[in-house]
This record gives sequence, structure tokens and C-alpha cells, in this order.
Amino acid sequence: MVFLAYLALGALAGVLAGLFGIGGGLIIVPALIFSFELQGVAPSVATHLAVGTSLATIIFTSINSIRAHHQKQGVNWRVFRPMAVGLMVGAVLGAQTASLMPAAQLKLVIGIFAITIGVQMALALKPKPHRSLPGSGVLVGVGGGIGWASAIFGIGGGSLSVPYLTWCNVRMQQAVGTSAACGLPIALMGAITNIWEGWGEAALPEYSLGFIYLPALAGIAITSMPFASLGAKLAHRLPGDVLKRIFSVLLFIVGGRFLYQAWGQL
Repeated sequence: MVFLAYLALGALAGVLAGLFGIGGGLIIVPALIFSFELQGVAPSVATHLAVGTSLATIIFTSINSIRAHHQKQGVNWRVFRPMAVGLMVGAVLGAQTASLMPAAQLKLVIGIFAITIGVQMALALKPKPHRSLPGSGVLVGVGGGIGWASAIFGIGGGSLSVPYLTWCNVRMQQAVGTSAACGLPIALMGAITNIWEGWGEAALPEYSLGFIYLPALAGIAITSMPFASLGAKLAHRLPGDVLKRIFSVLLFIVGGRFLYQAWGQL
């Protein structure tokens, strides 16, 4: 039954990855934490395990999402290349930062982030596109910041990179597609670092590879890849603003629960 839940979670995460370019992490992390709590995973490692596993699943989600967006000329590779350098470095530093944070503190920052993104989606807050894309050096630095934050939250970075790219006059469909591509270096380097940081942790459950829980990774990866293609196709057909407002309600619930739990543990 637990594995079936991971399959369903992967399908949902895949659709979200393709639809919004967010990599699905904003759903995967809280769902995994809830699942790990039910399985009796030690609270001291459950949140870190969820973040690391989420990043590992985004590797698979991103691959299919990138392919689908690329077929529709939705990825700006000229922008992606310099950002990818910063994203990889930032993701390593972000995963190391998360590993040093106590579980309650990590839950707290994830909860605040979820509510912040929920507000942004509910109110359709968007930076007005009033500047041009900067040079490669600035894009490397921006990628570093996005990679660092994303690895802490266990996300693909879409909730950060899409607003930035639209602010820089990149049209929305290309911003989403390029953001989907940005999720791959974040996820890859974040996952590798989480394996390293969690290696030998005594409290981890069986079948863990550092801070990555392999059964969850397998279940989510199986369904997330095909459903990411579906999400990318829907992104070009469905009213995104309506869907984002619906998704924001879920983020408020998730963020509120995290803040409540973190407050009780601090």
C-alpha cells in the first residue's frame, strides 16, 4: 500500500513539474514527511530524508519535462548554460546547509517558504518584465542563489527561477521550460550531496542511501516521468492562473502544518 502511495505521488509530482515548472518538490517533501512519520522514521532524520529523496526524484521528473518543453521550443538554452554552473554549486552548498539544520528548524523554513509561494500563487503576484537578461556572470550568481535555496527546500527551483526569468522579459512558456531544465542540475547535485551528508547516519531506515529513501525514489520515479510529459502539454492548454490558485490552497495547508509542528519542537 505504501508503494502504491509513492506511485500516486509520483504521478501528481510529474504533472506539477510539467505544468508549473516547479519540479513537484513542494508536494513531494510534505507528502514524504507525512509518510515517514506513519512508518515510524526517527523525527531527527525524517525531514532531511524527505528533502534528499525529493531532490533525487526531481532528476527523473526533469528529464521528461525538459524533453517535452524542448520539443515545443520552450527551453532557452542560452540562458540555461550559465545558470547551470551556479545552480550546481549552489545546490551542493544548499544540501550541506540543510544537513546542518535541526529537523524542527528545517521544517520551519520549509513551512514559511510553502506559505510564501502559496500567497504568491493565490494573488498572482508577478514581477513586471521591465528589464533585459543580464550577462553570463550575473546569471551564474543568480543560479547559485536559486540552487542554494532549492536544495534546502528539496525543490527544483521553479518557484524561484520562473519569476526571475519573467522579470527579465522571458515569455512565460519559455520561463517555465527553462525552469524545468534548471531543475536537473539542482536535483542531481543536491541528491549526490545528500547521499554524502547522510552516509552512515544511524537513525535512517533500511533501504536508505544517505538521505535518500530508495523505495520512495523508485515509486515516484516510475510514474513521475510519463506524467511530466502530460503536465508540459497541459501547460500550453489549461488556464494556469486558476490552477495556481487551487494549488495555493494546498500550500497554505501544508505550510501551516509544518509551522505548527516546528513550533512544538523548537
